[in-house]
Amino acid sequence: MKRIFGFLFLLTALNLTAQYRIDDGSELLDLQRLPLEKMYVHPSQELLFSGEYLYYKLYCIDAQTSRLSRISTVAYVSLVDSNGKKVFEHKIRLEGGMGQGDFFVNTDLPTGSYKLLGYTQWMKNGGLSQVFQTDIAIVNPYRPREVDSGHVPANGGEAVAGQSKSEPADEGGELLQLQMDTLSYGPRQEIRLSLRNYKGRLAHGEYSLSVVRKSDLFESHKTAETWGMEQQAALRAIPQGIGDSIYLPEQRGELFFGSVMDAATGTPAAGKEVVLSVPGQGYILKSATTNPDGYFFTYLRKPYRESSIVCQVMGEGQYTITRGERRPMPLNTLDFKDWRPEPEHREAIVARSVNNQLENAFIGAKPDSILREDLPDPFDGGIPKVVHLDEYTRFPTLQETFVEIFGNVGYRKGPGGSDYIRVAQDFETFNEPYNDDPAIVLIDGVFIRDVGAIKSFEAQRIKTIKVLQDPLVLGPGTYQGVVSIETFEGDYAESFAGGNAAVFDLGFPEPVKRYFRANHGPGSGWANGQIPDYRYLLHWEPRITVDAPQQEIRFYTSDLEGTYEIYLEGFTTYGKPVSVQGSFTVEGPARQ
Repeated sequence: MKRIFGFLFLLTALNLTAQYRIDDGSELLDLQRLPLEKMYVHPSQELLFSGEYLYYKLYCIDAQTSRLSRISTVAYVSLVDSNGKKVFEHKIRLEGGMGQGDFFVNTDLPTGSYKLLGYTQWMKNGGLSQVFQTDIAIVNPYRPREVDSGHVPANGGEAVAGQSKSEPADEGGELLQLQMDTLSYGPRQEIRLSLRNYKGRLAHGEYSLSVVRKSDLFESHKTAETWGMEQQAALRAIPQGIGDSIYLPEQRGELFFGSVMDAATGTPAAGKEVVLSVPGQGYILKSATTNPDGYFFTYLRKPYRESSIVCQVMGEGQYTITRGERRPMPLNTLDFKDWRPEPEHREAIVARSVNNQLENAFIGAKPDSILREDLPDPFDGGIPKVVHLDEYTRFPTLQETFVEIFGNVGYRKGPGGSDYIRVAQDFETFNEPYNDDPAIVLIDGVFIRDVGAIKSFEAQRIKTIKVLQDPLVLGPGTYQGVVSIETFEGDYAESFAGGNAAVFDLGFPEPVKRYFRANHGPGSGWANGQIPDYRYLLHWEPRITVDAPQQEIRFYTSDLEGTYEIYLEGFTTYGKPVSVQGSFTVEGPARQ
């Protein structure tokens, strides 16, 4: 049975801004049946100082059912300054409609008012009103005051210690409640927060939790319940009509697209096969065909660990490849908060800045860890023969290595006299007709269009050669087997240069992390007090699944006194937004 490597998908109305033109009524009806999306983003805190992290959890919601969306597989989170300029745009892989990320606030960002945006490409068809927006304030004591677009950024202060104790955390808690043994704790004391579900399946769902020191400088927390009320008027289907252009949903994976032009005539090259490879051990190999206007596109379904993608035009002739760019959203209509510095907050700002410097001085003792995704199987279930060249006598070139070590792989001459690499068929295992098809050949995951050019490739650079004998299909072409060459350095893509080829930077999606948890318990290494703890954000938990009557969340207070606020945000499996809030105080001297 032939194994399918490529995914061929042709849209004749795609252009280089990832817009798709609706040509007729039946097409419009199909697109209107696909629900639009909306998004809620839960930031760890809305007030940030230089040297701190902004953490966030996003929930992508089906605008028709209000449940977590299964439409888009990629989302985007942006921070925008008051001039409408993006500070960052993160690409987030969605799993079950959810994703997470973080951003370090460096000293390049001035004090000011910012907007945090969350969206998918499909959501952008509803305009900026469909996009999630919330206000973020940044305080940079090294650049304390700048005036942008008529907005005066502010400096400000922190909540002071000794405020009155709050009531138990039961606001908005008809489904869930947060319970604590007490509402007053000492520094470096363990807190056991009990999340209780009194409604059974009605409260089952996905949630996120932040515990952060209260500040009177900037209060702008948008709860999931408040967002839900705001989104009652959100569009449920695309508003566009026949002849309009829309953003395509990234339903099958991350969308990559571009165009091919004939270098000699400068005209679009229609019907040309474009092979795309994302290098690395878990390489991705795709094929696309240009439409009548020379455009091609493909979806990257699998995760990747290399940021480059190599595009090559097959066949004769000379061609140029251009990457497509998404049309940006107009951000000039965003409404930013107007807030100003207060002189009485100066001491609090200085204190927090000093505390952040101390925290960052010990950052090595408080690391986050990236959760590594499993590499995709580049052979799609096929079992290759793996040859480690260090186990054999080495020969100078790749061609000689095939002759001396491999009995089923070698160079052949094609009908036109060009070289190709042939992998013998496995007639003992499979009953299949004979073919003369070439093998797919890759070096460090880069597709090799001209295999004759690598005959003299230095075998000393090669670590492993993997040979798959299965018949394969890649786009419109048929192949006999795969020869995957892996070098010791794994860097072939960095020096790759070939005709009719171009290399583009994909940009990595944000990695999924397990965030640092302070532990002041006995034997933890922190009990002696030699490592300072001046955390303003005591706990950030982006993934909490409620499927039981009760669960316990443990974390430690820091050395900072004051009032701390708890925010639990999320959505039930039935699509109801849930927000539960509470607070407690930390009082007393820090432990030495």
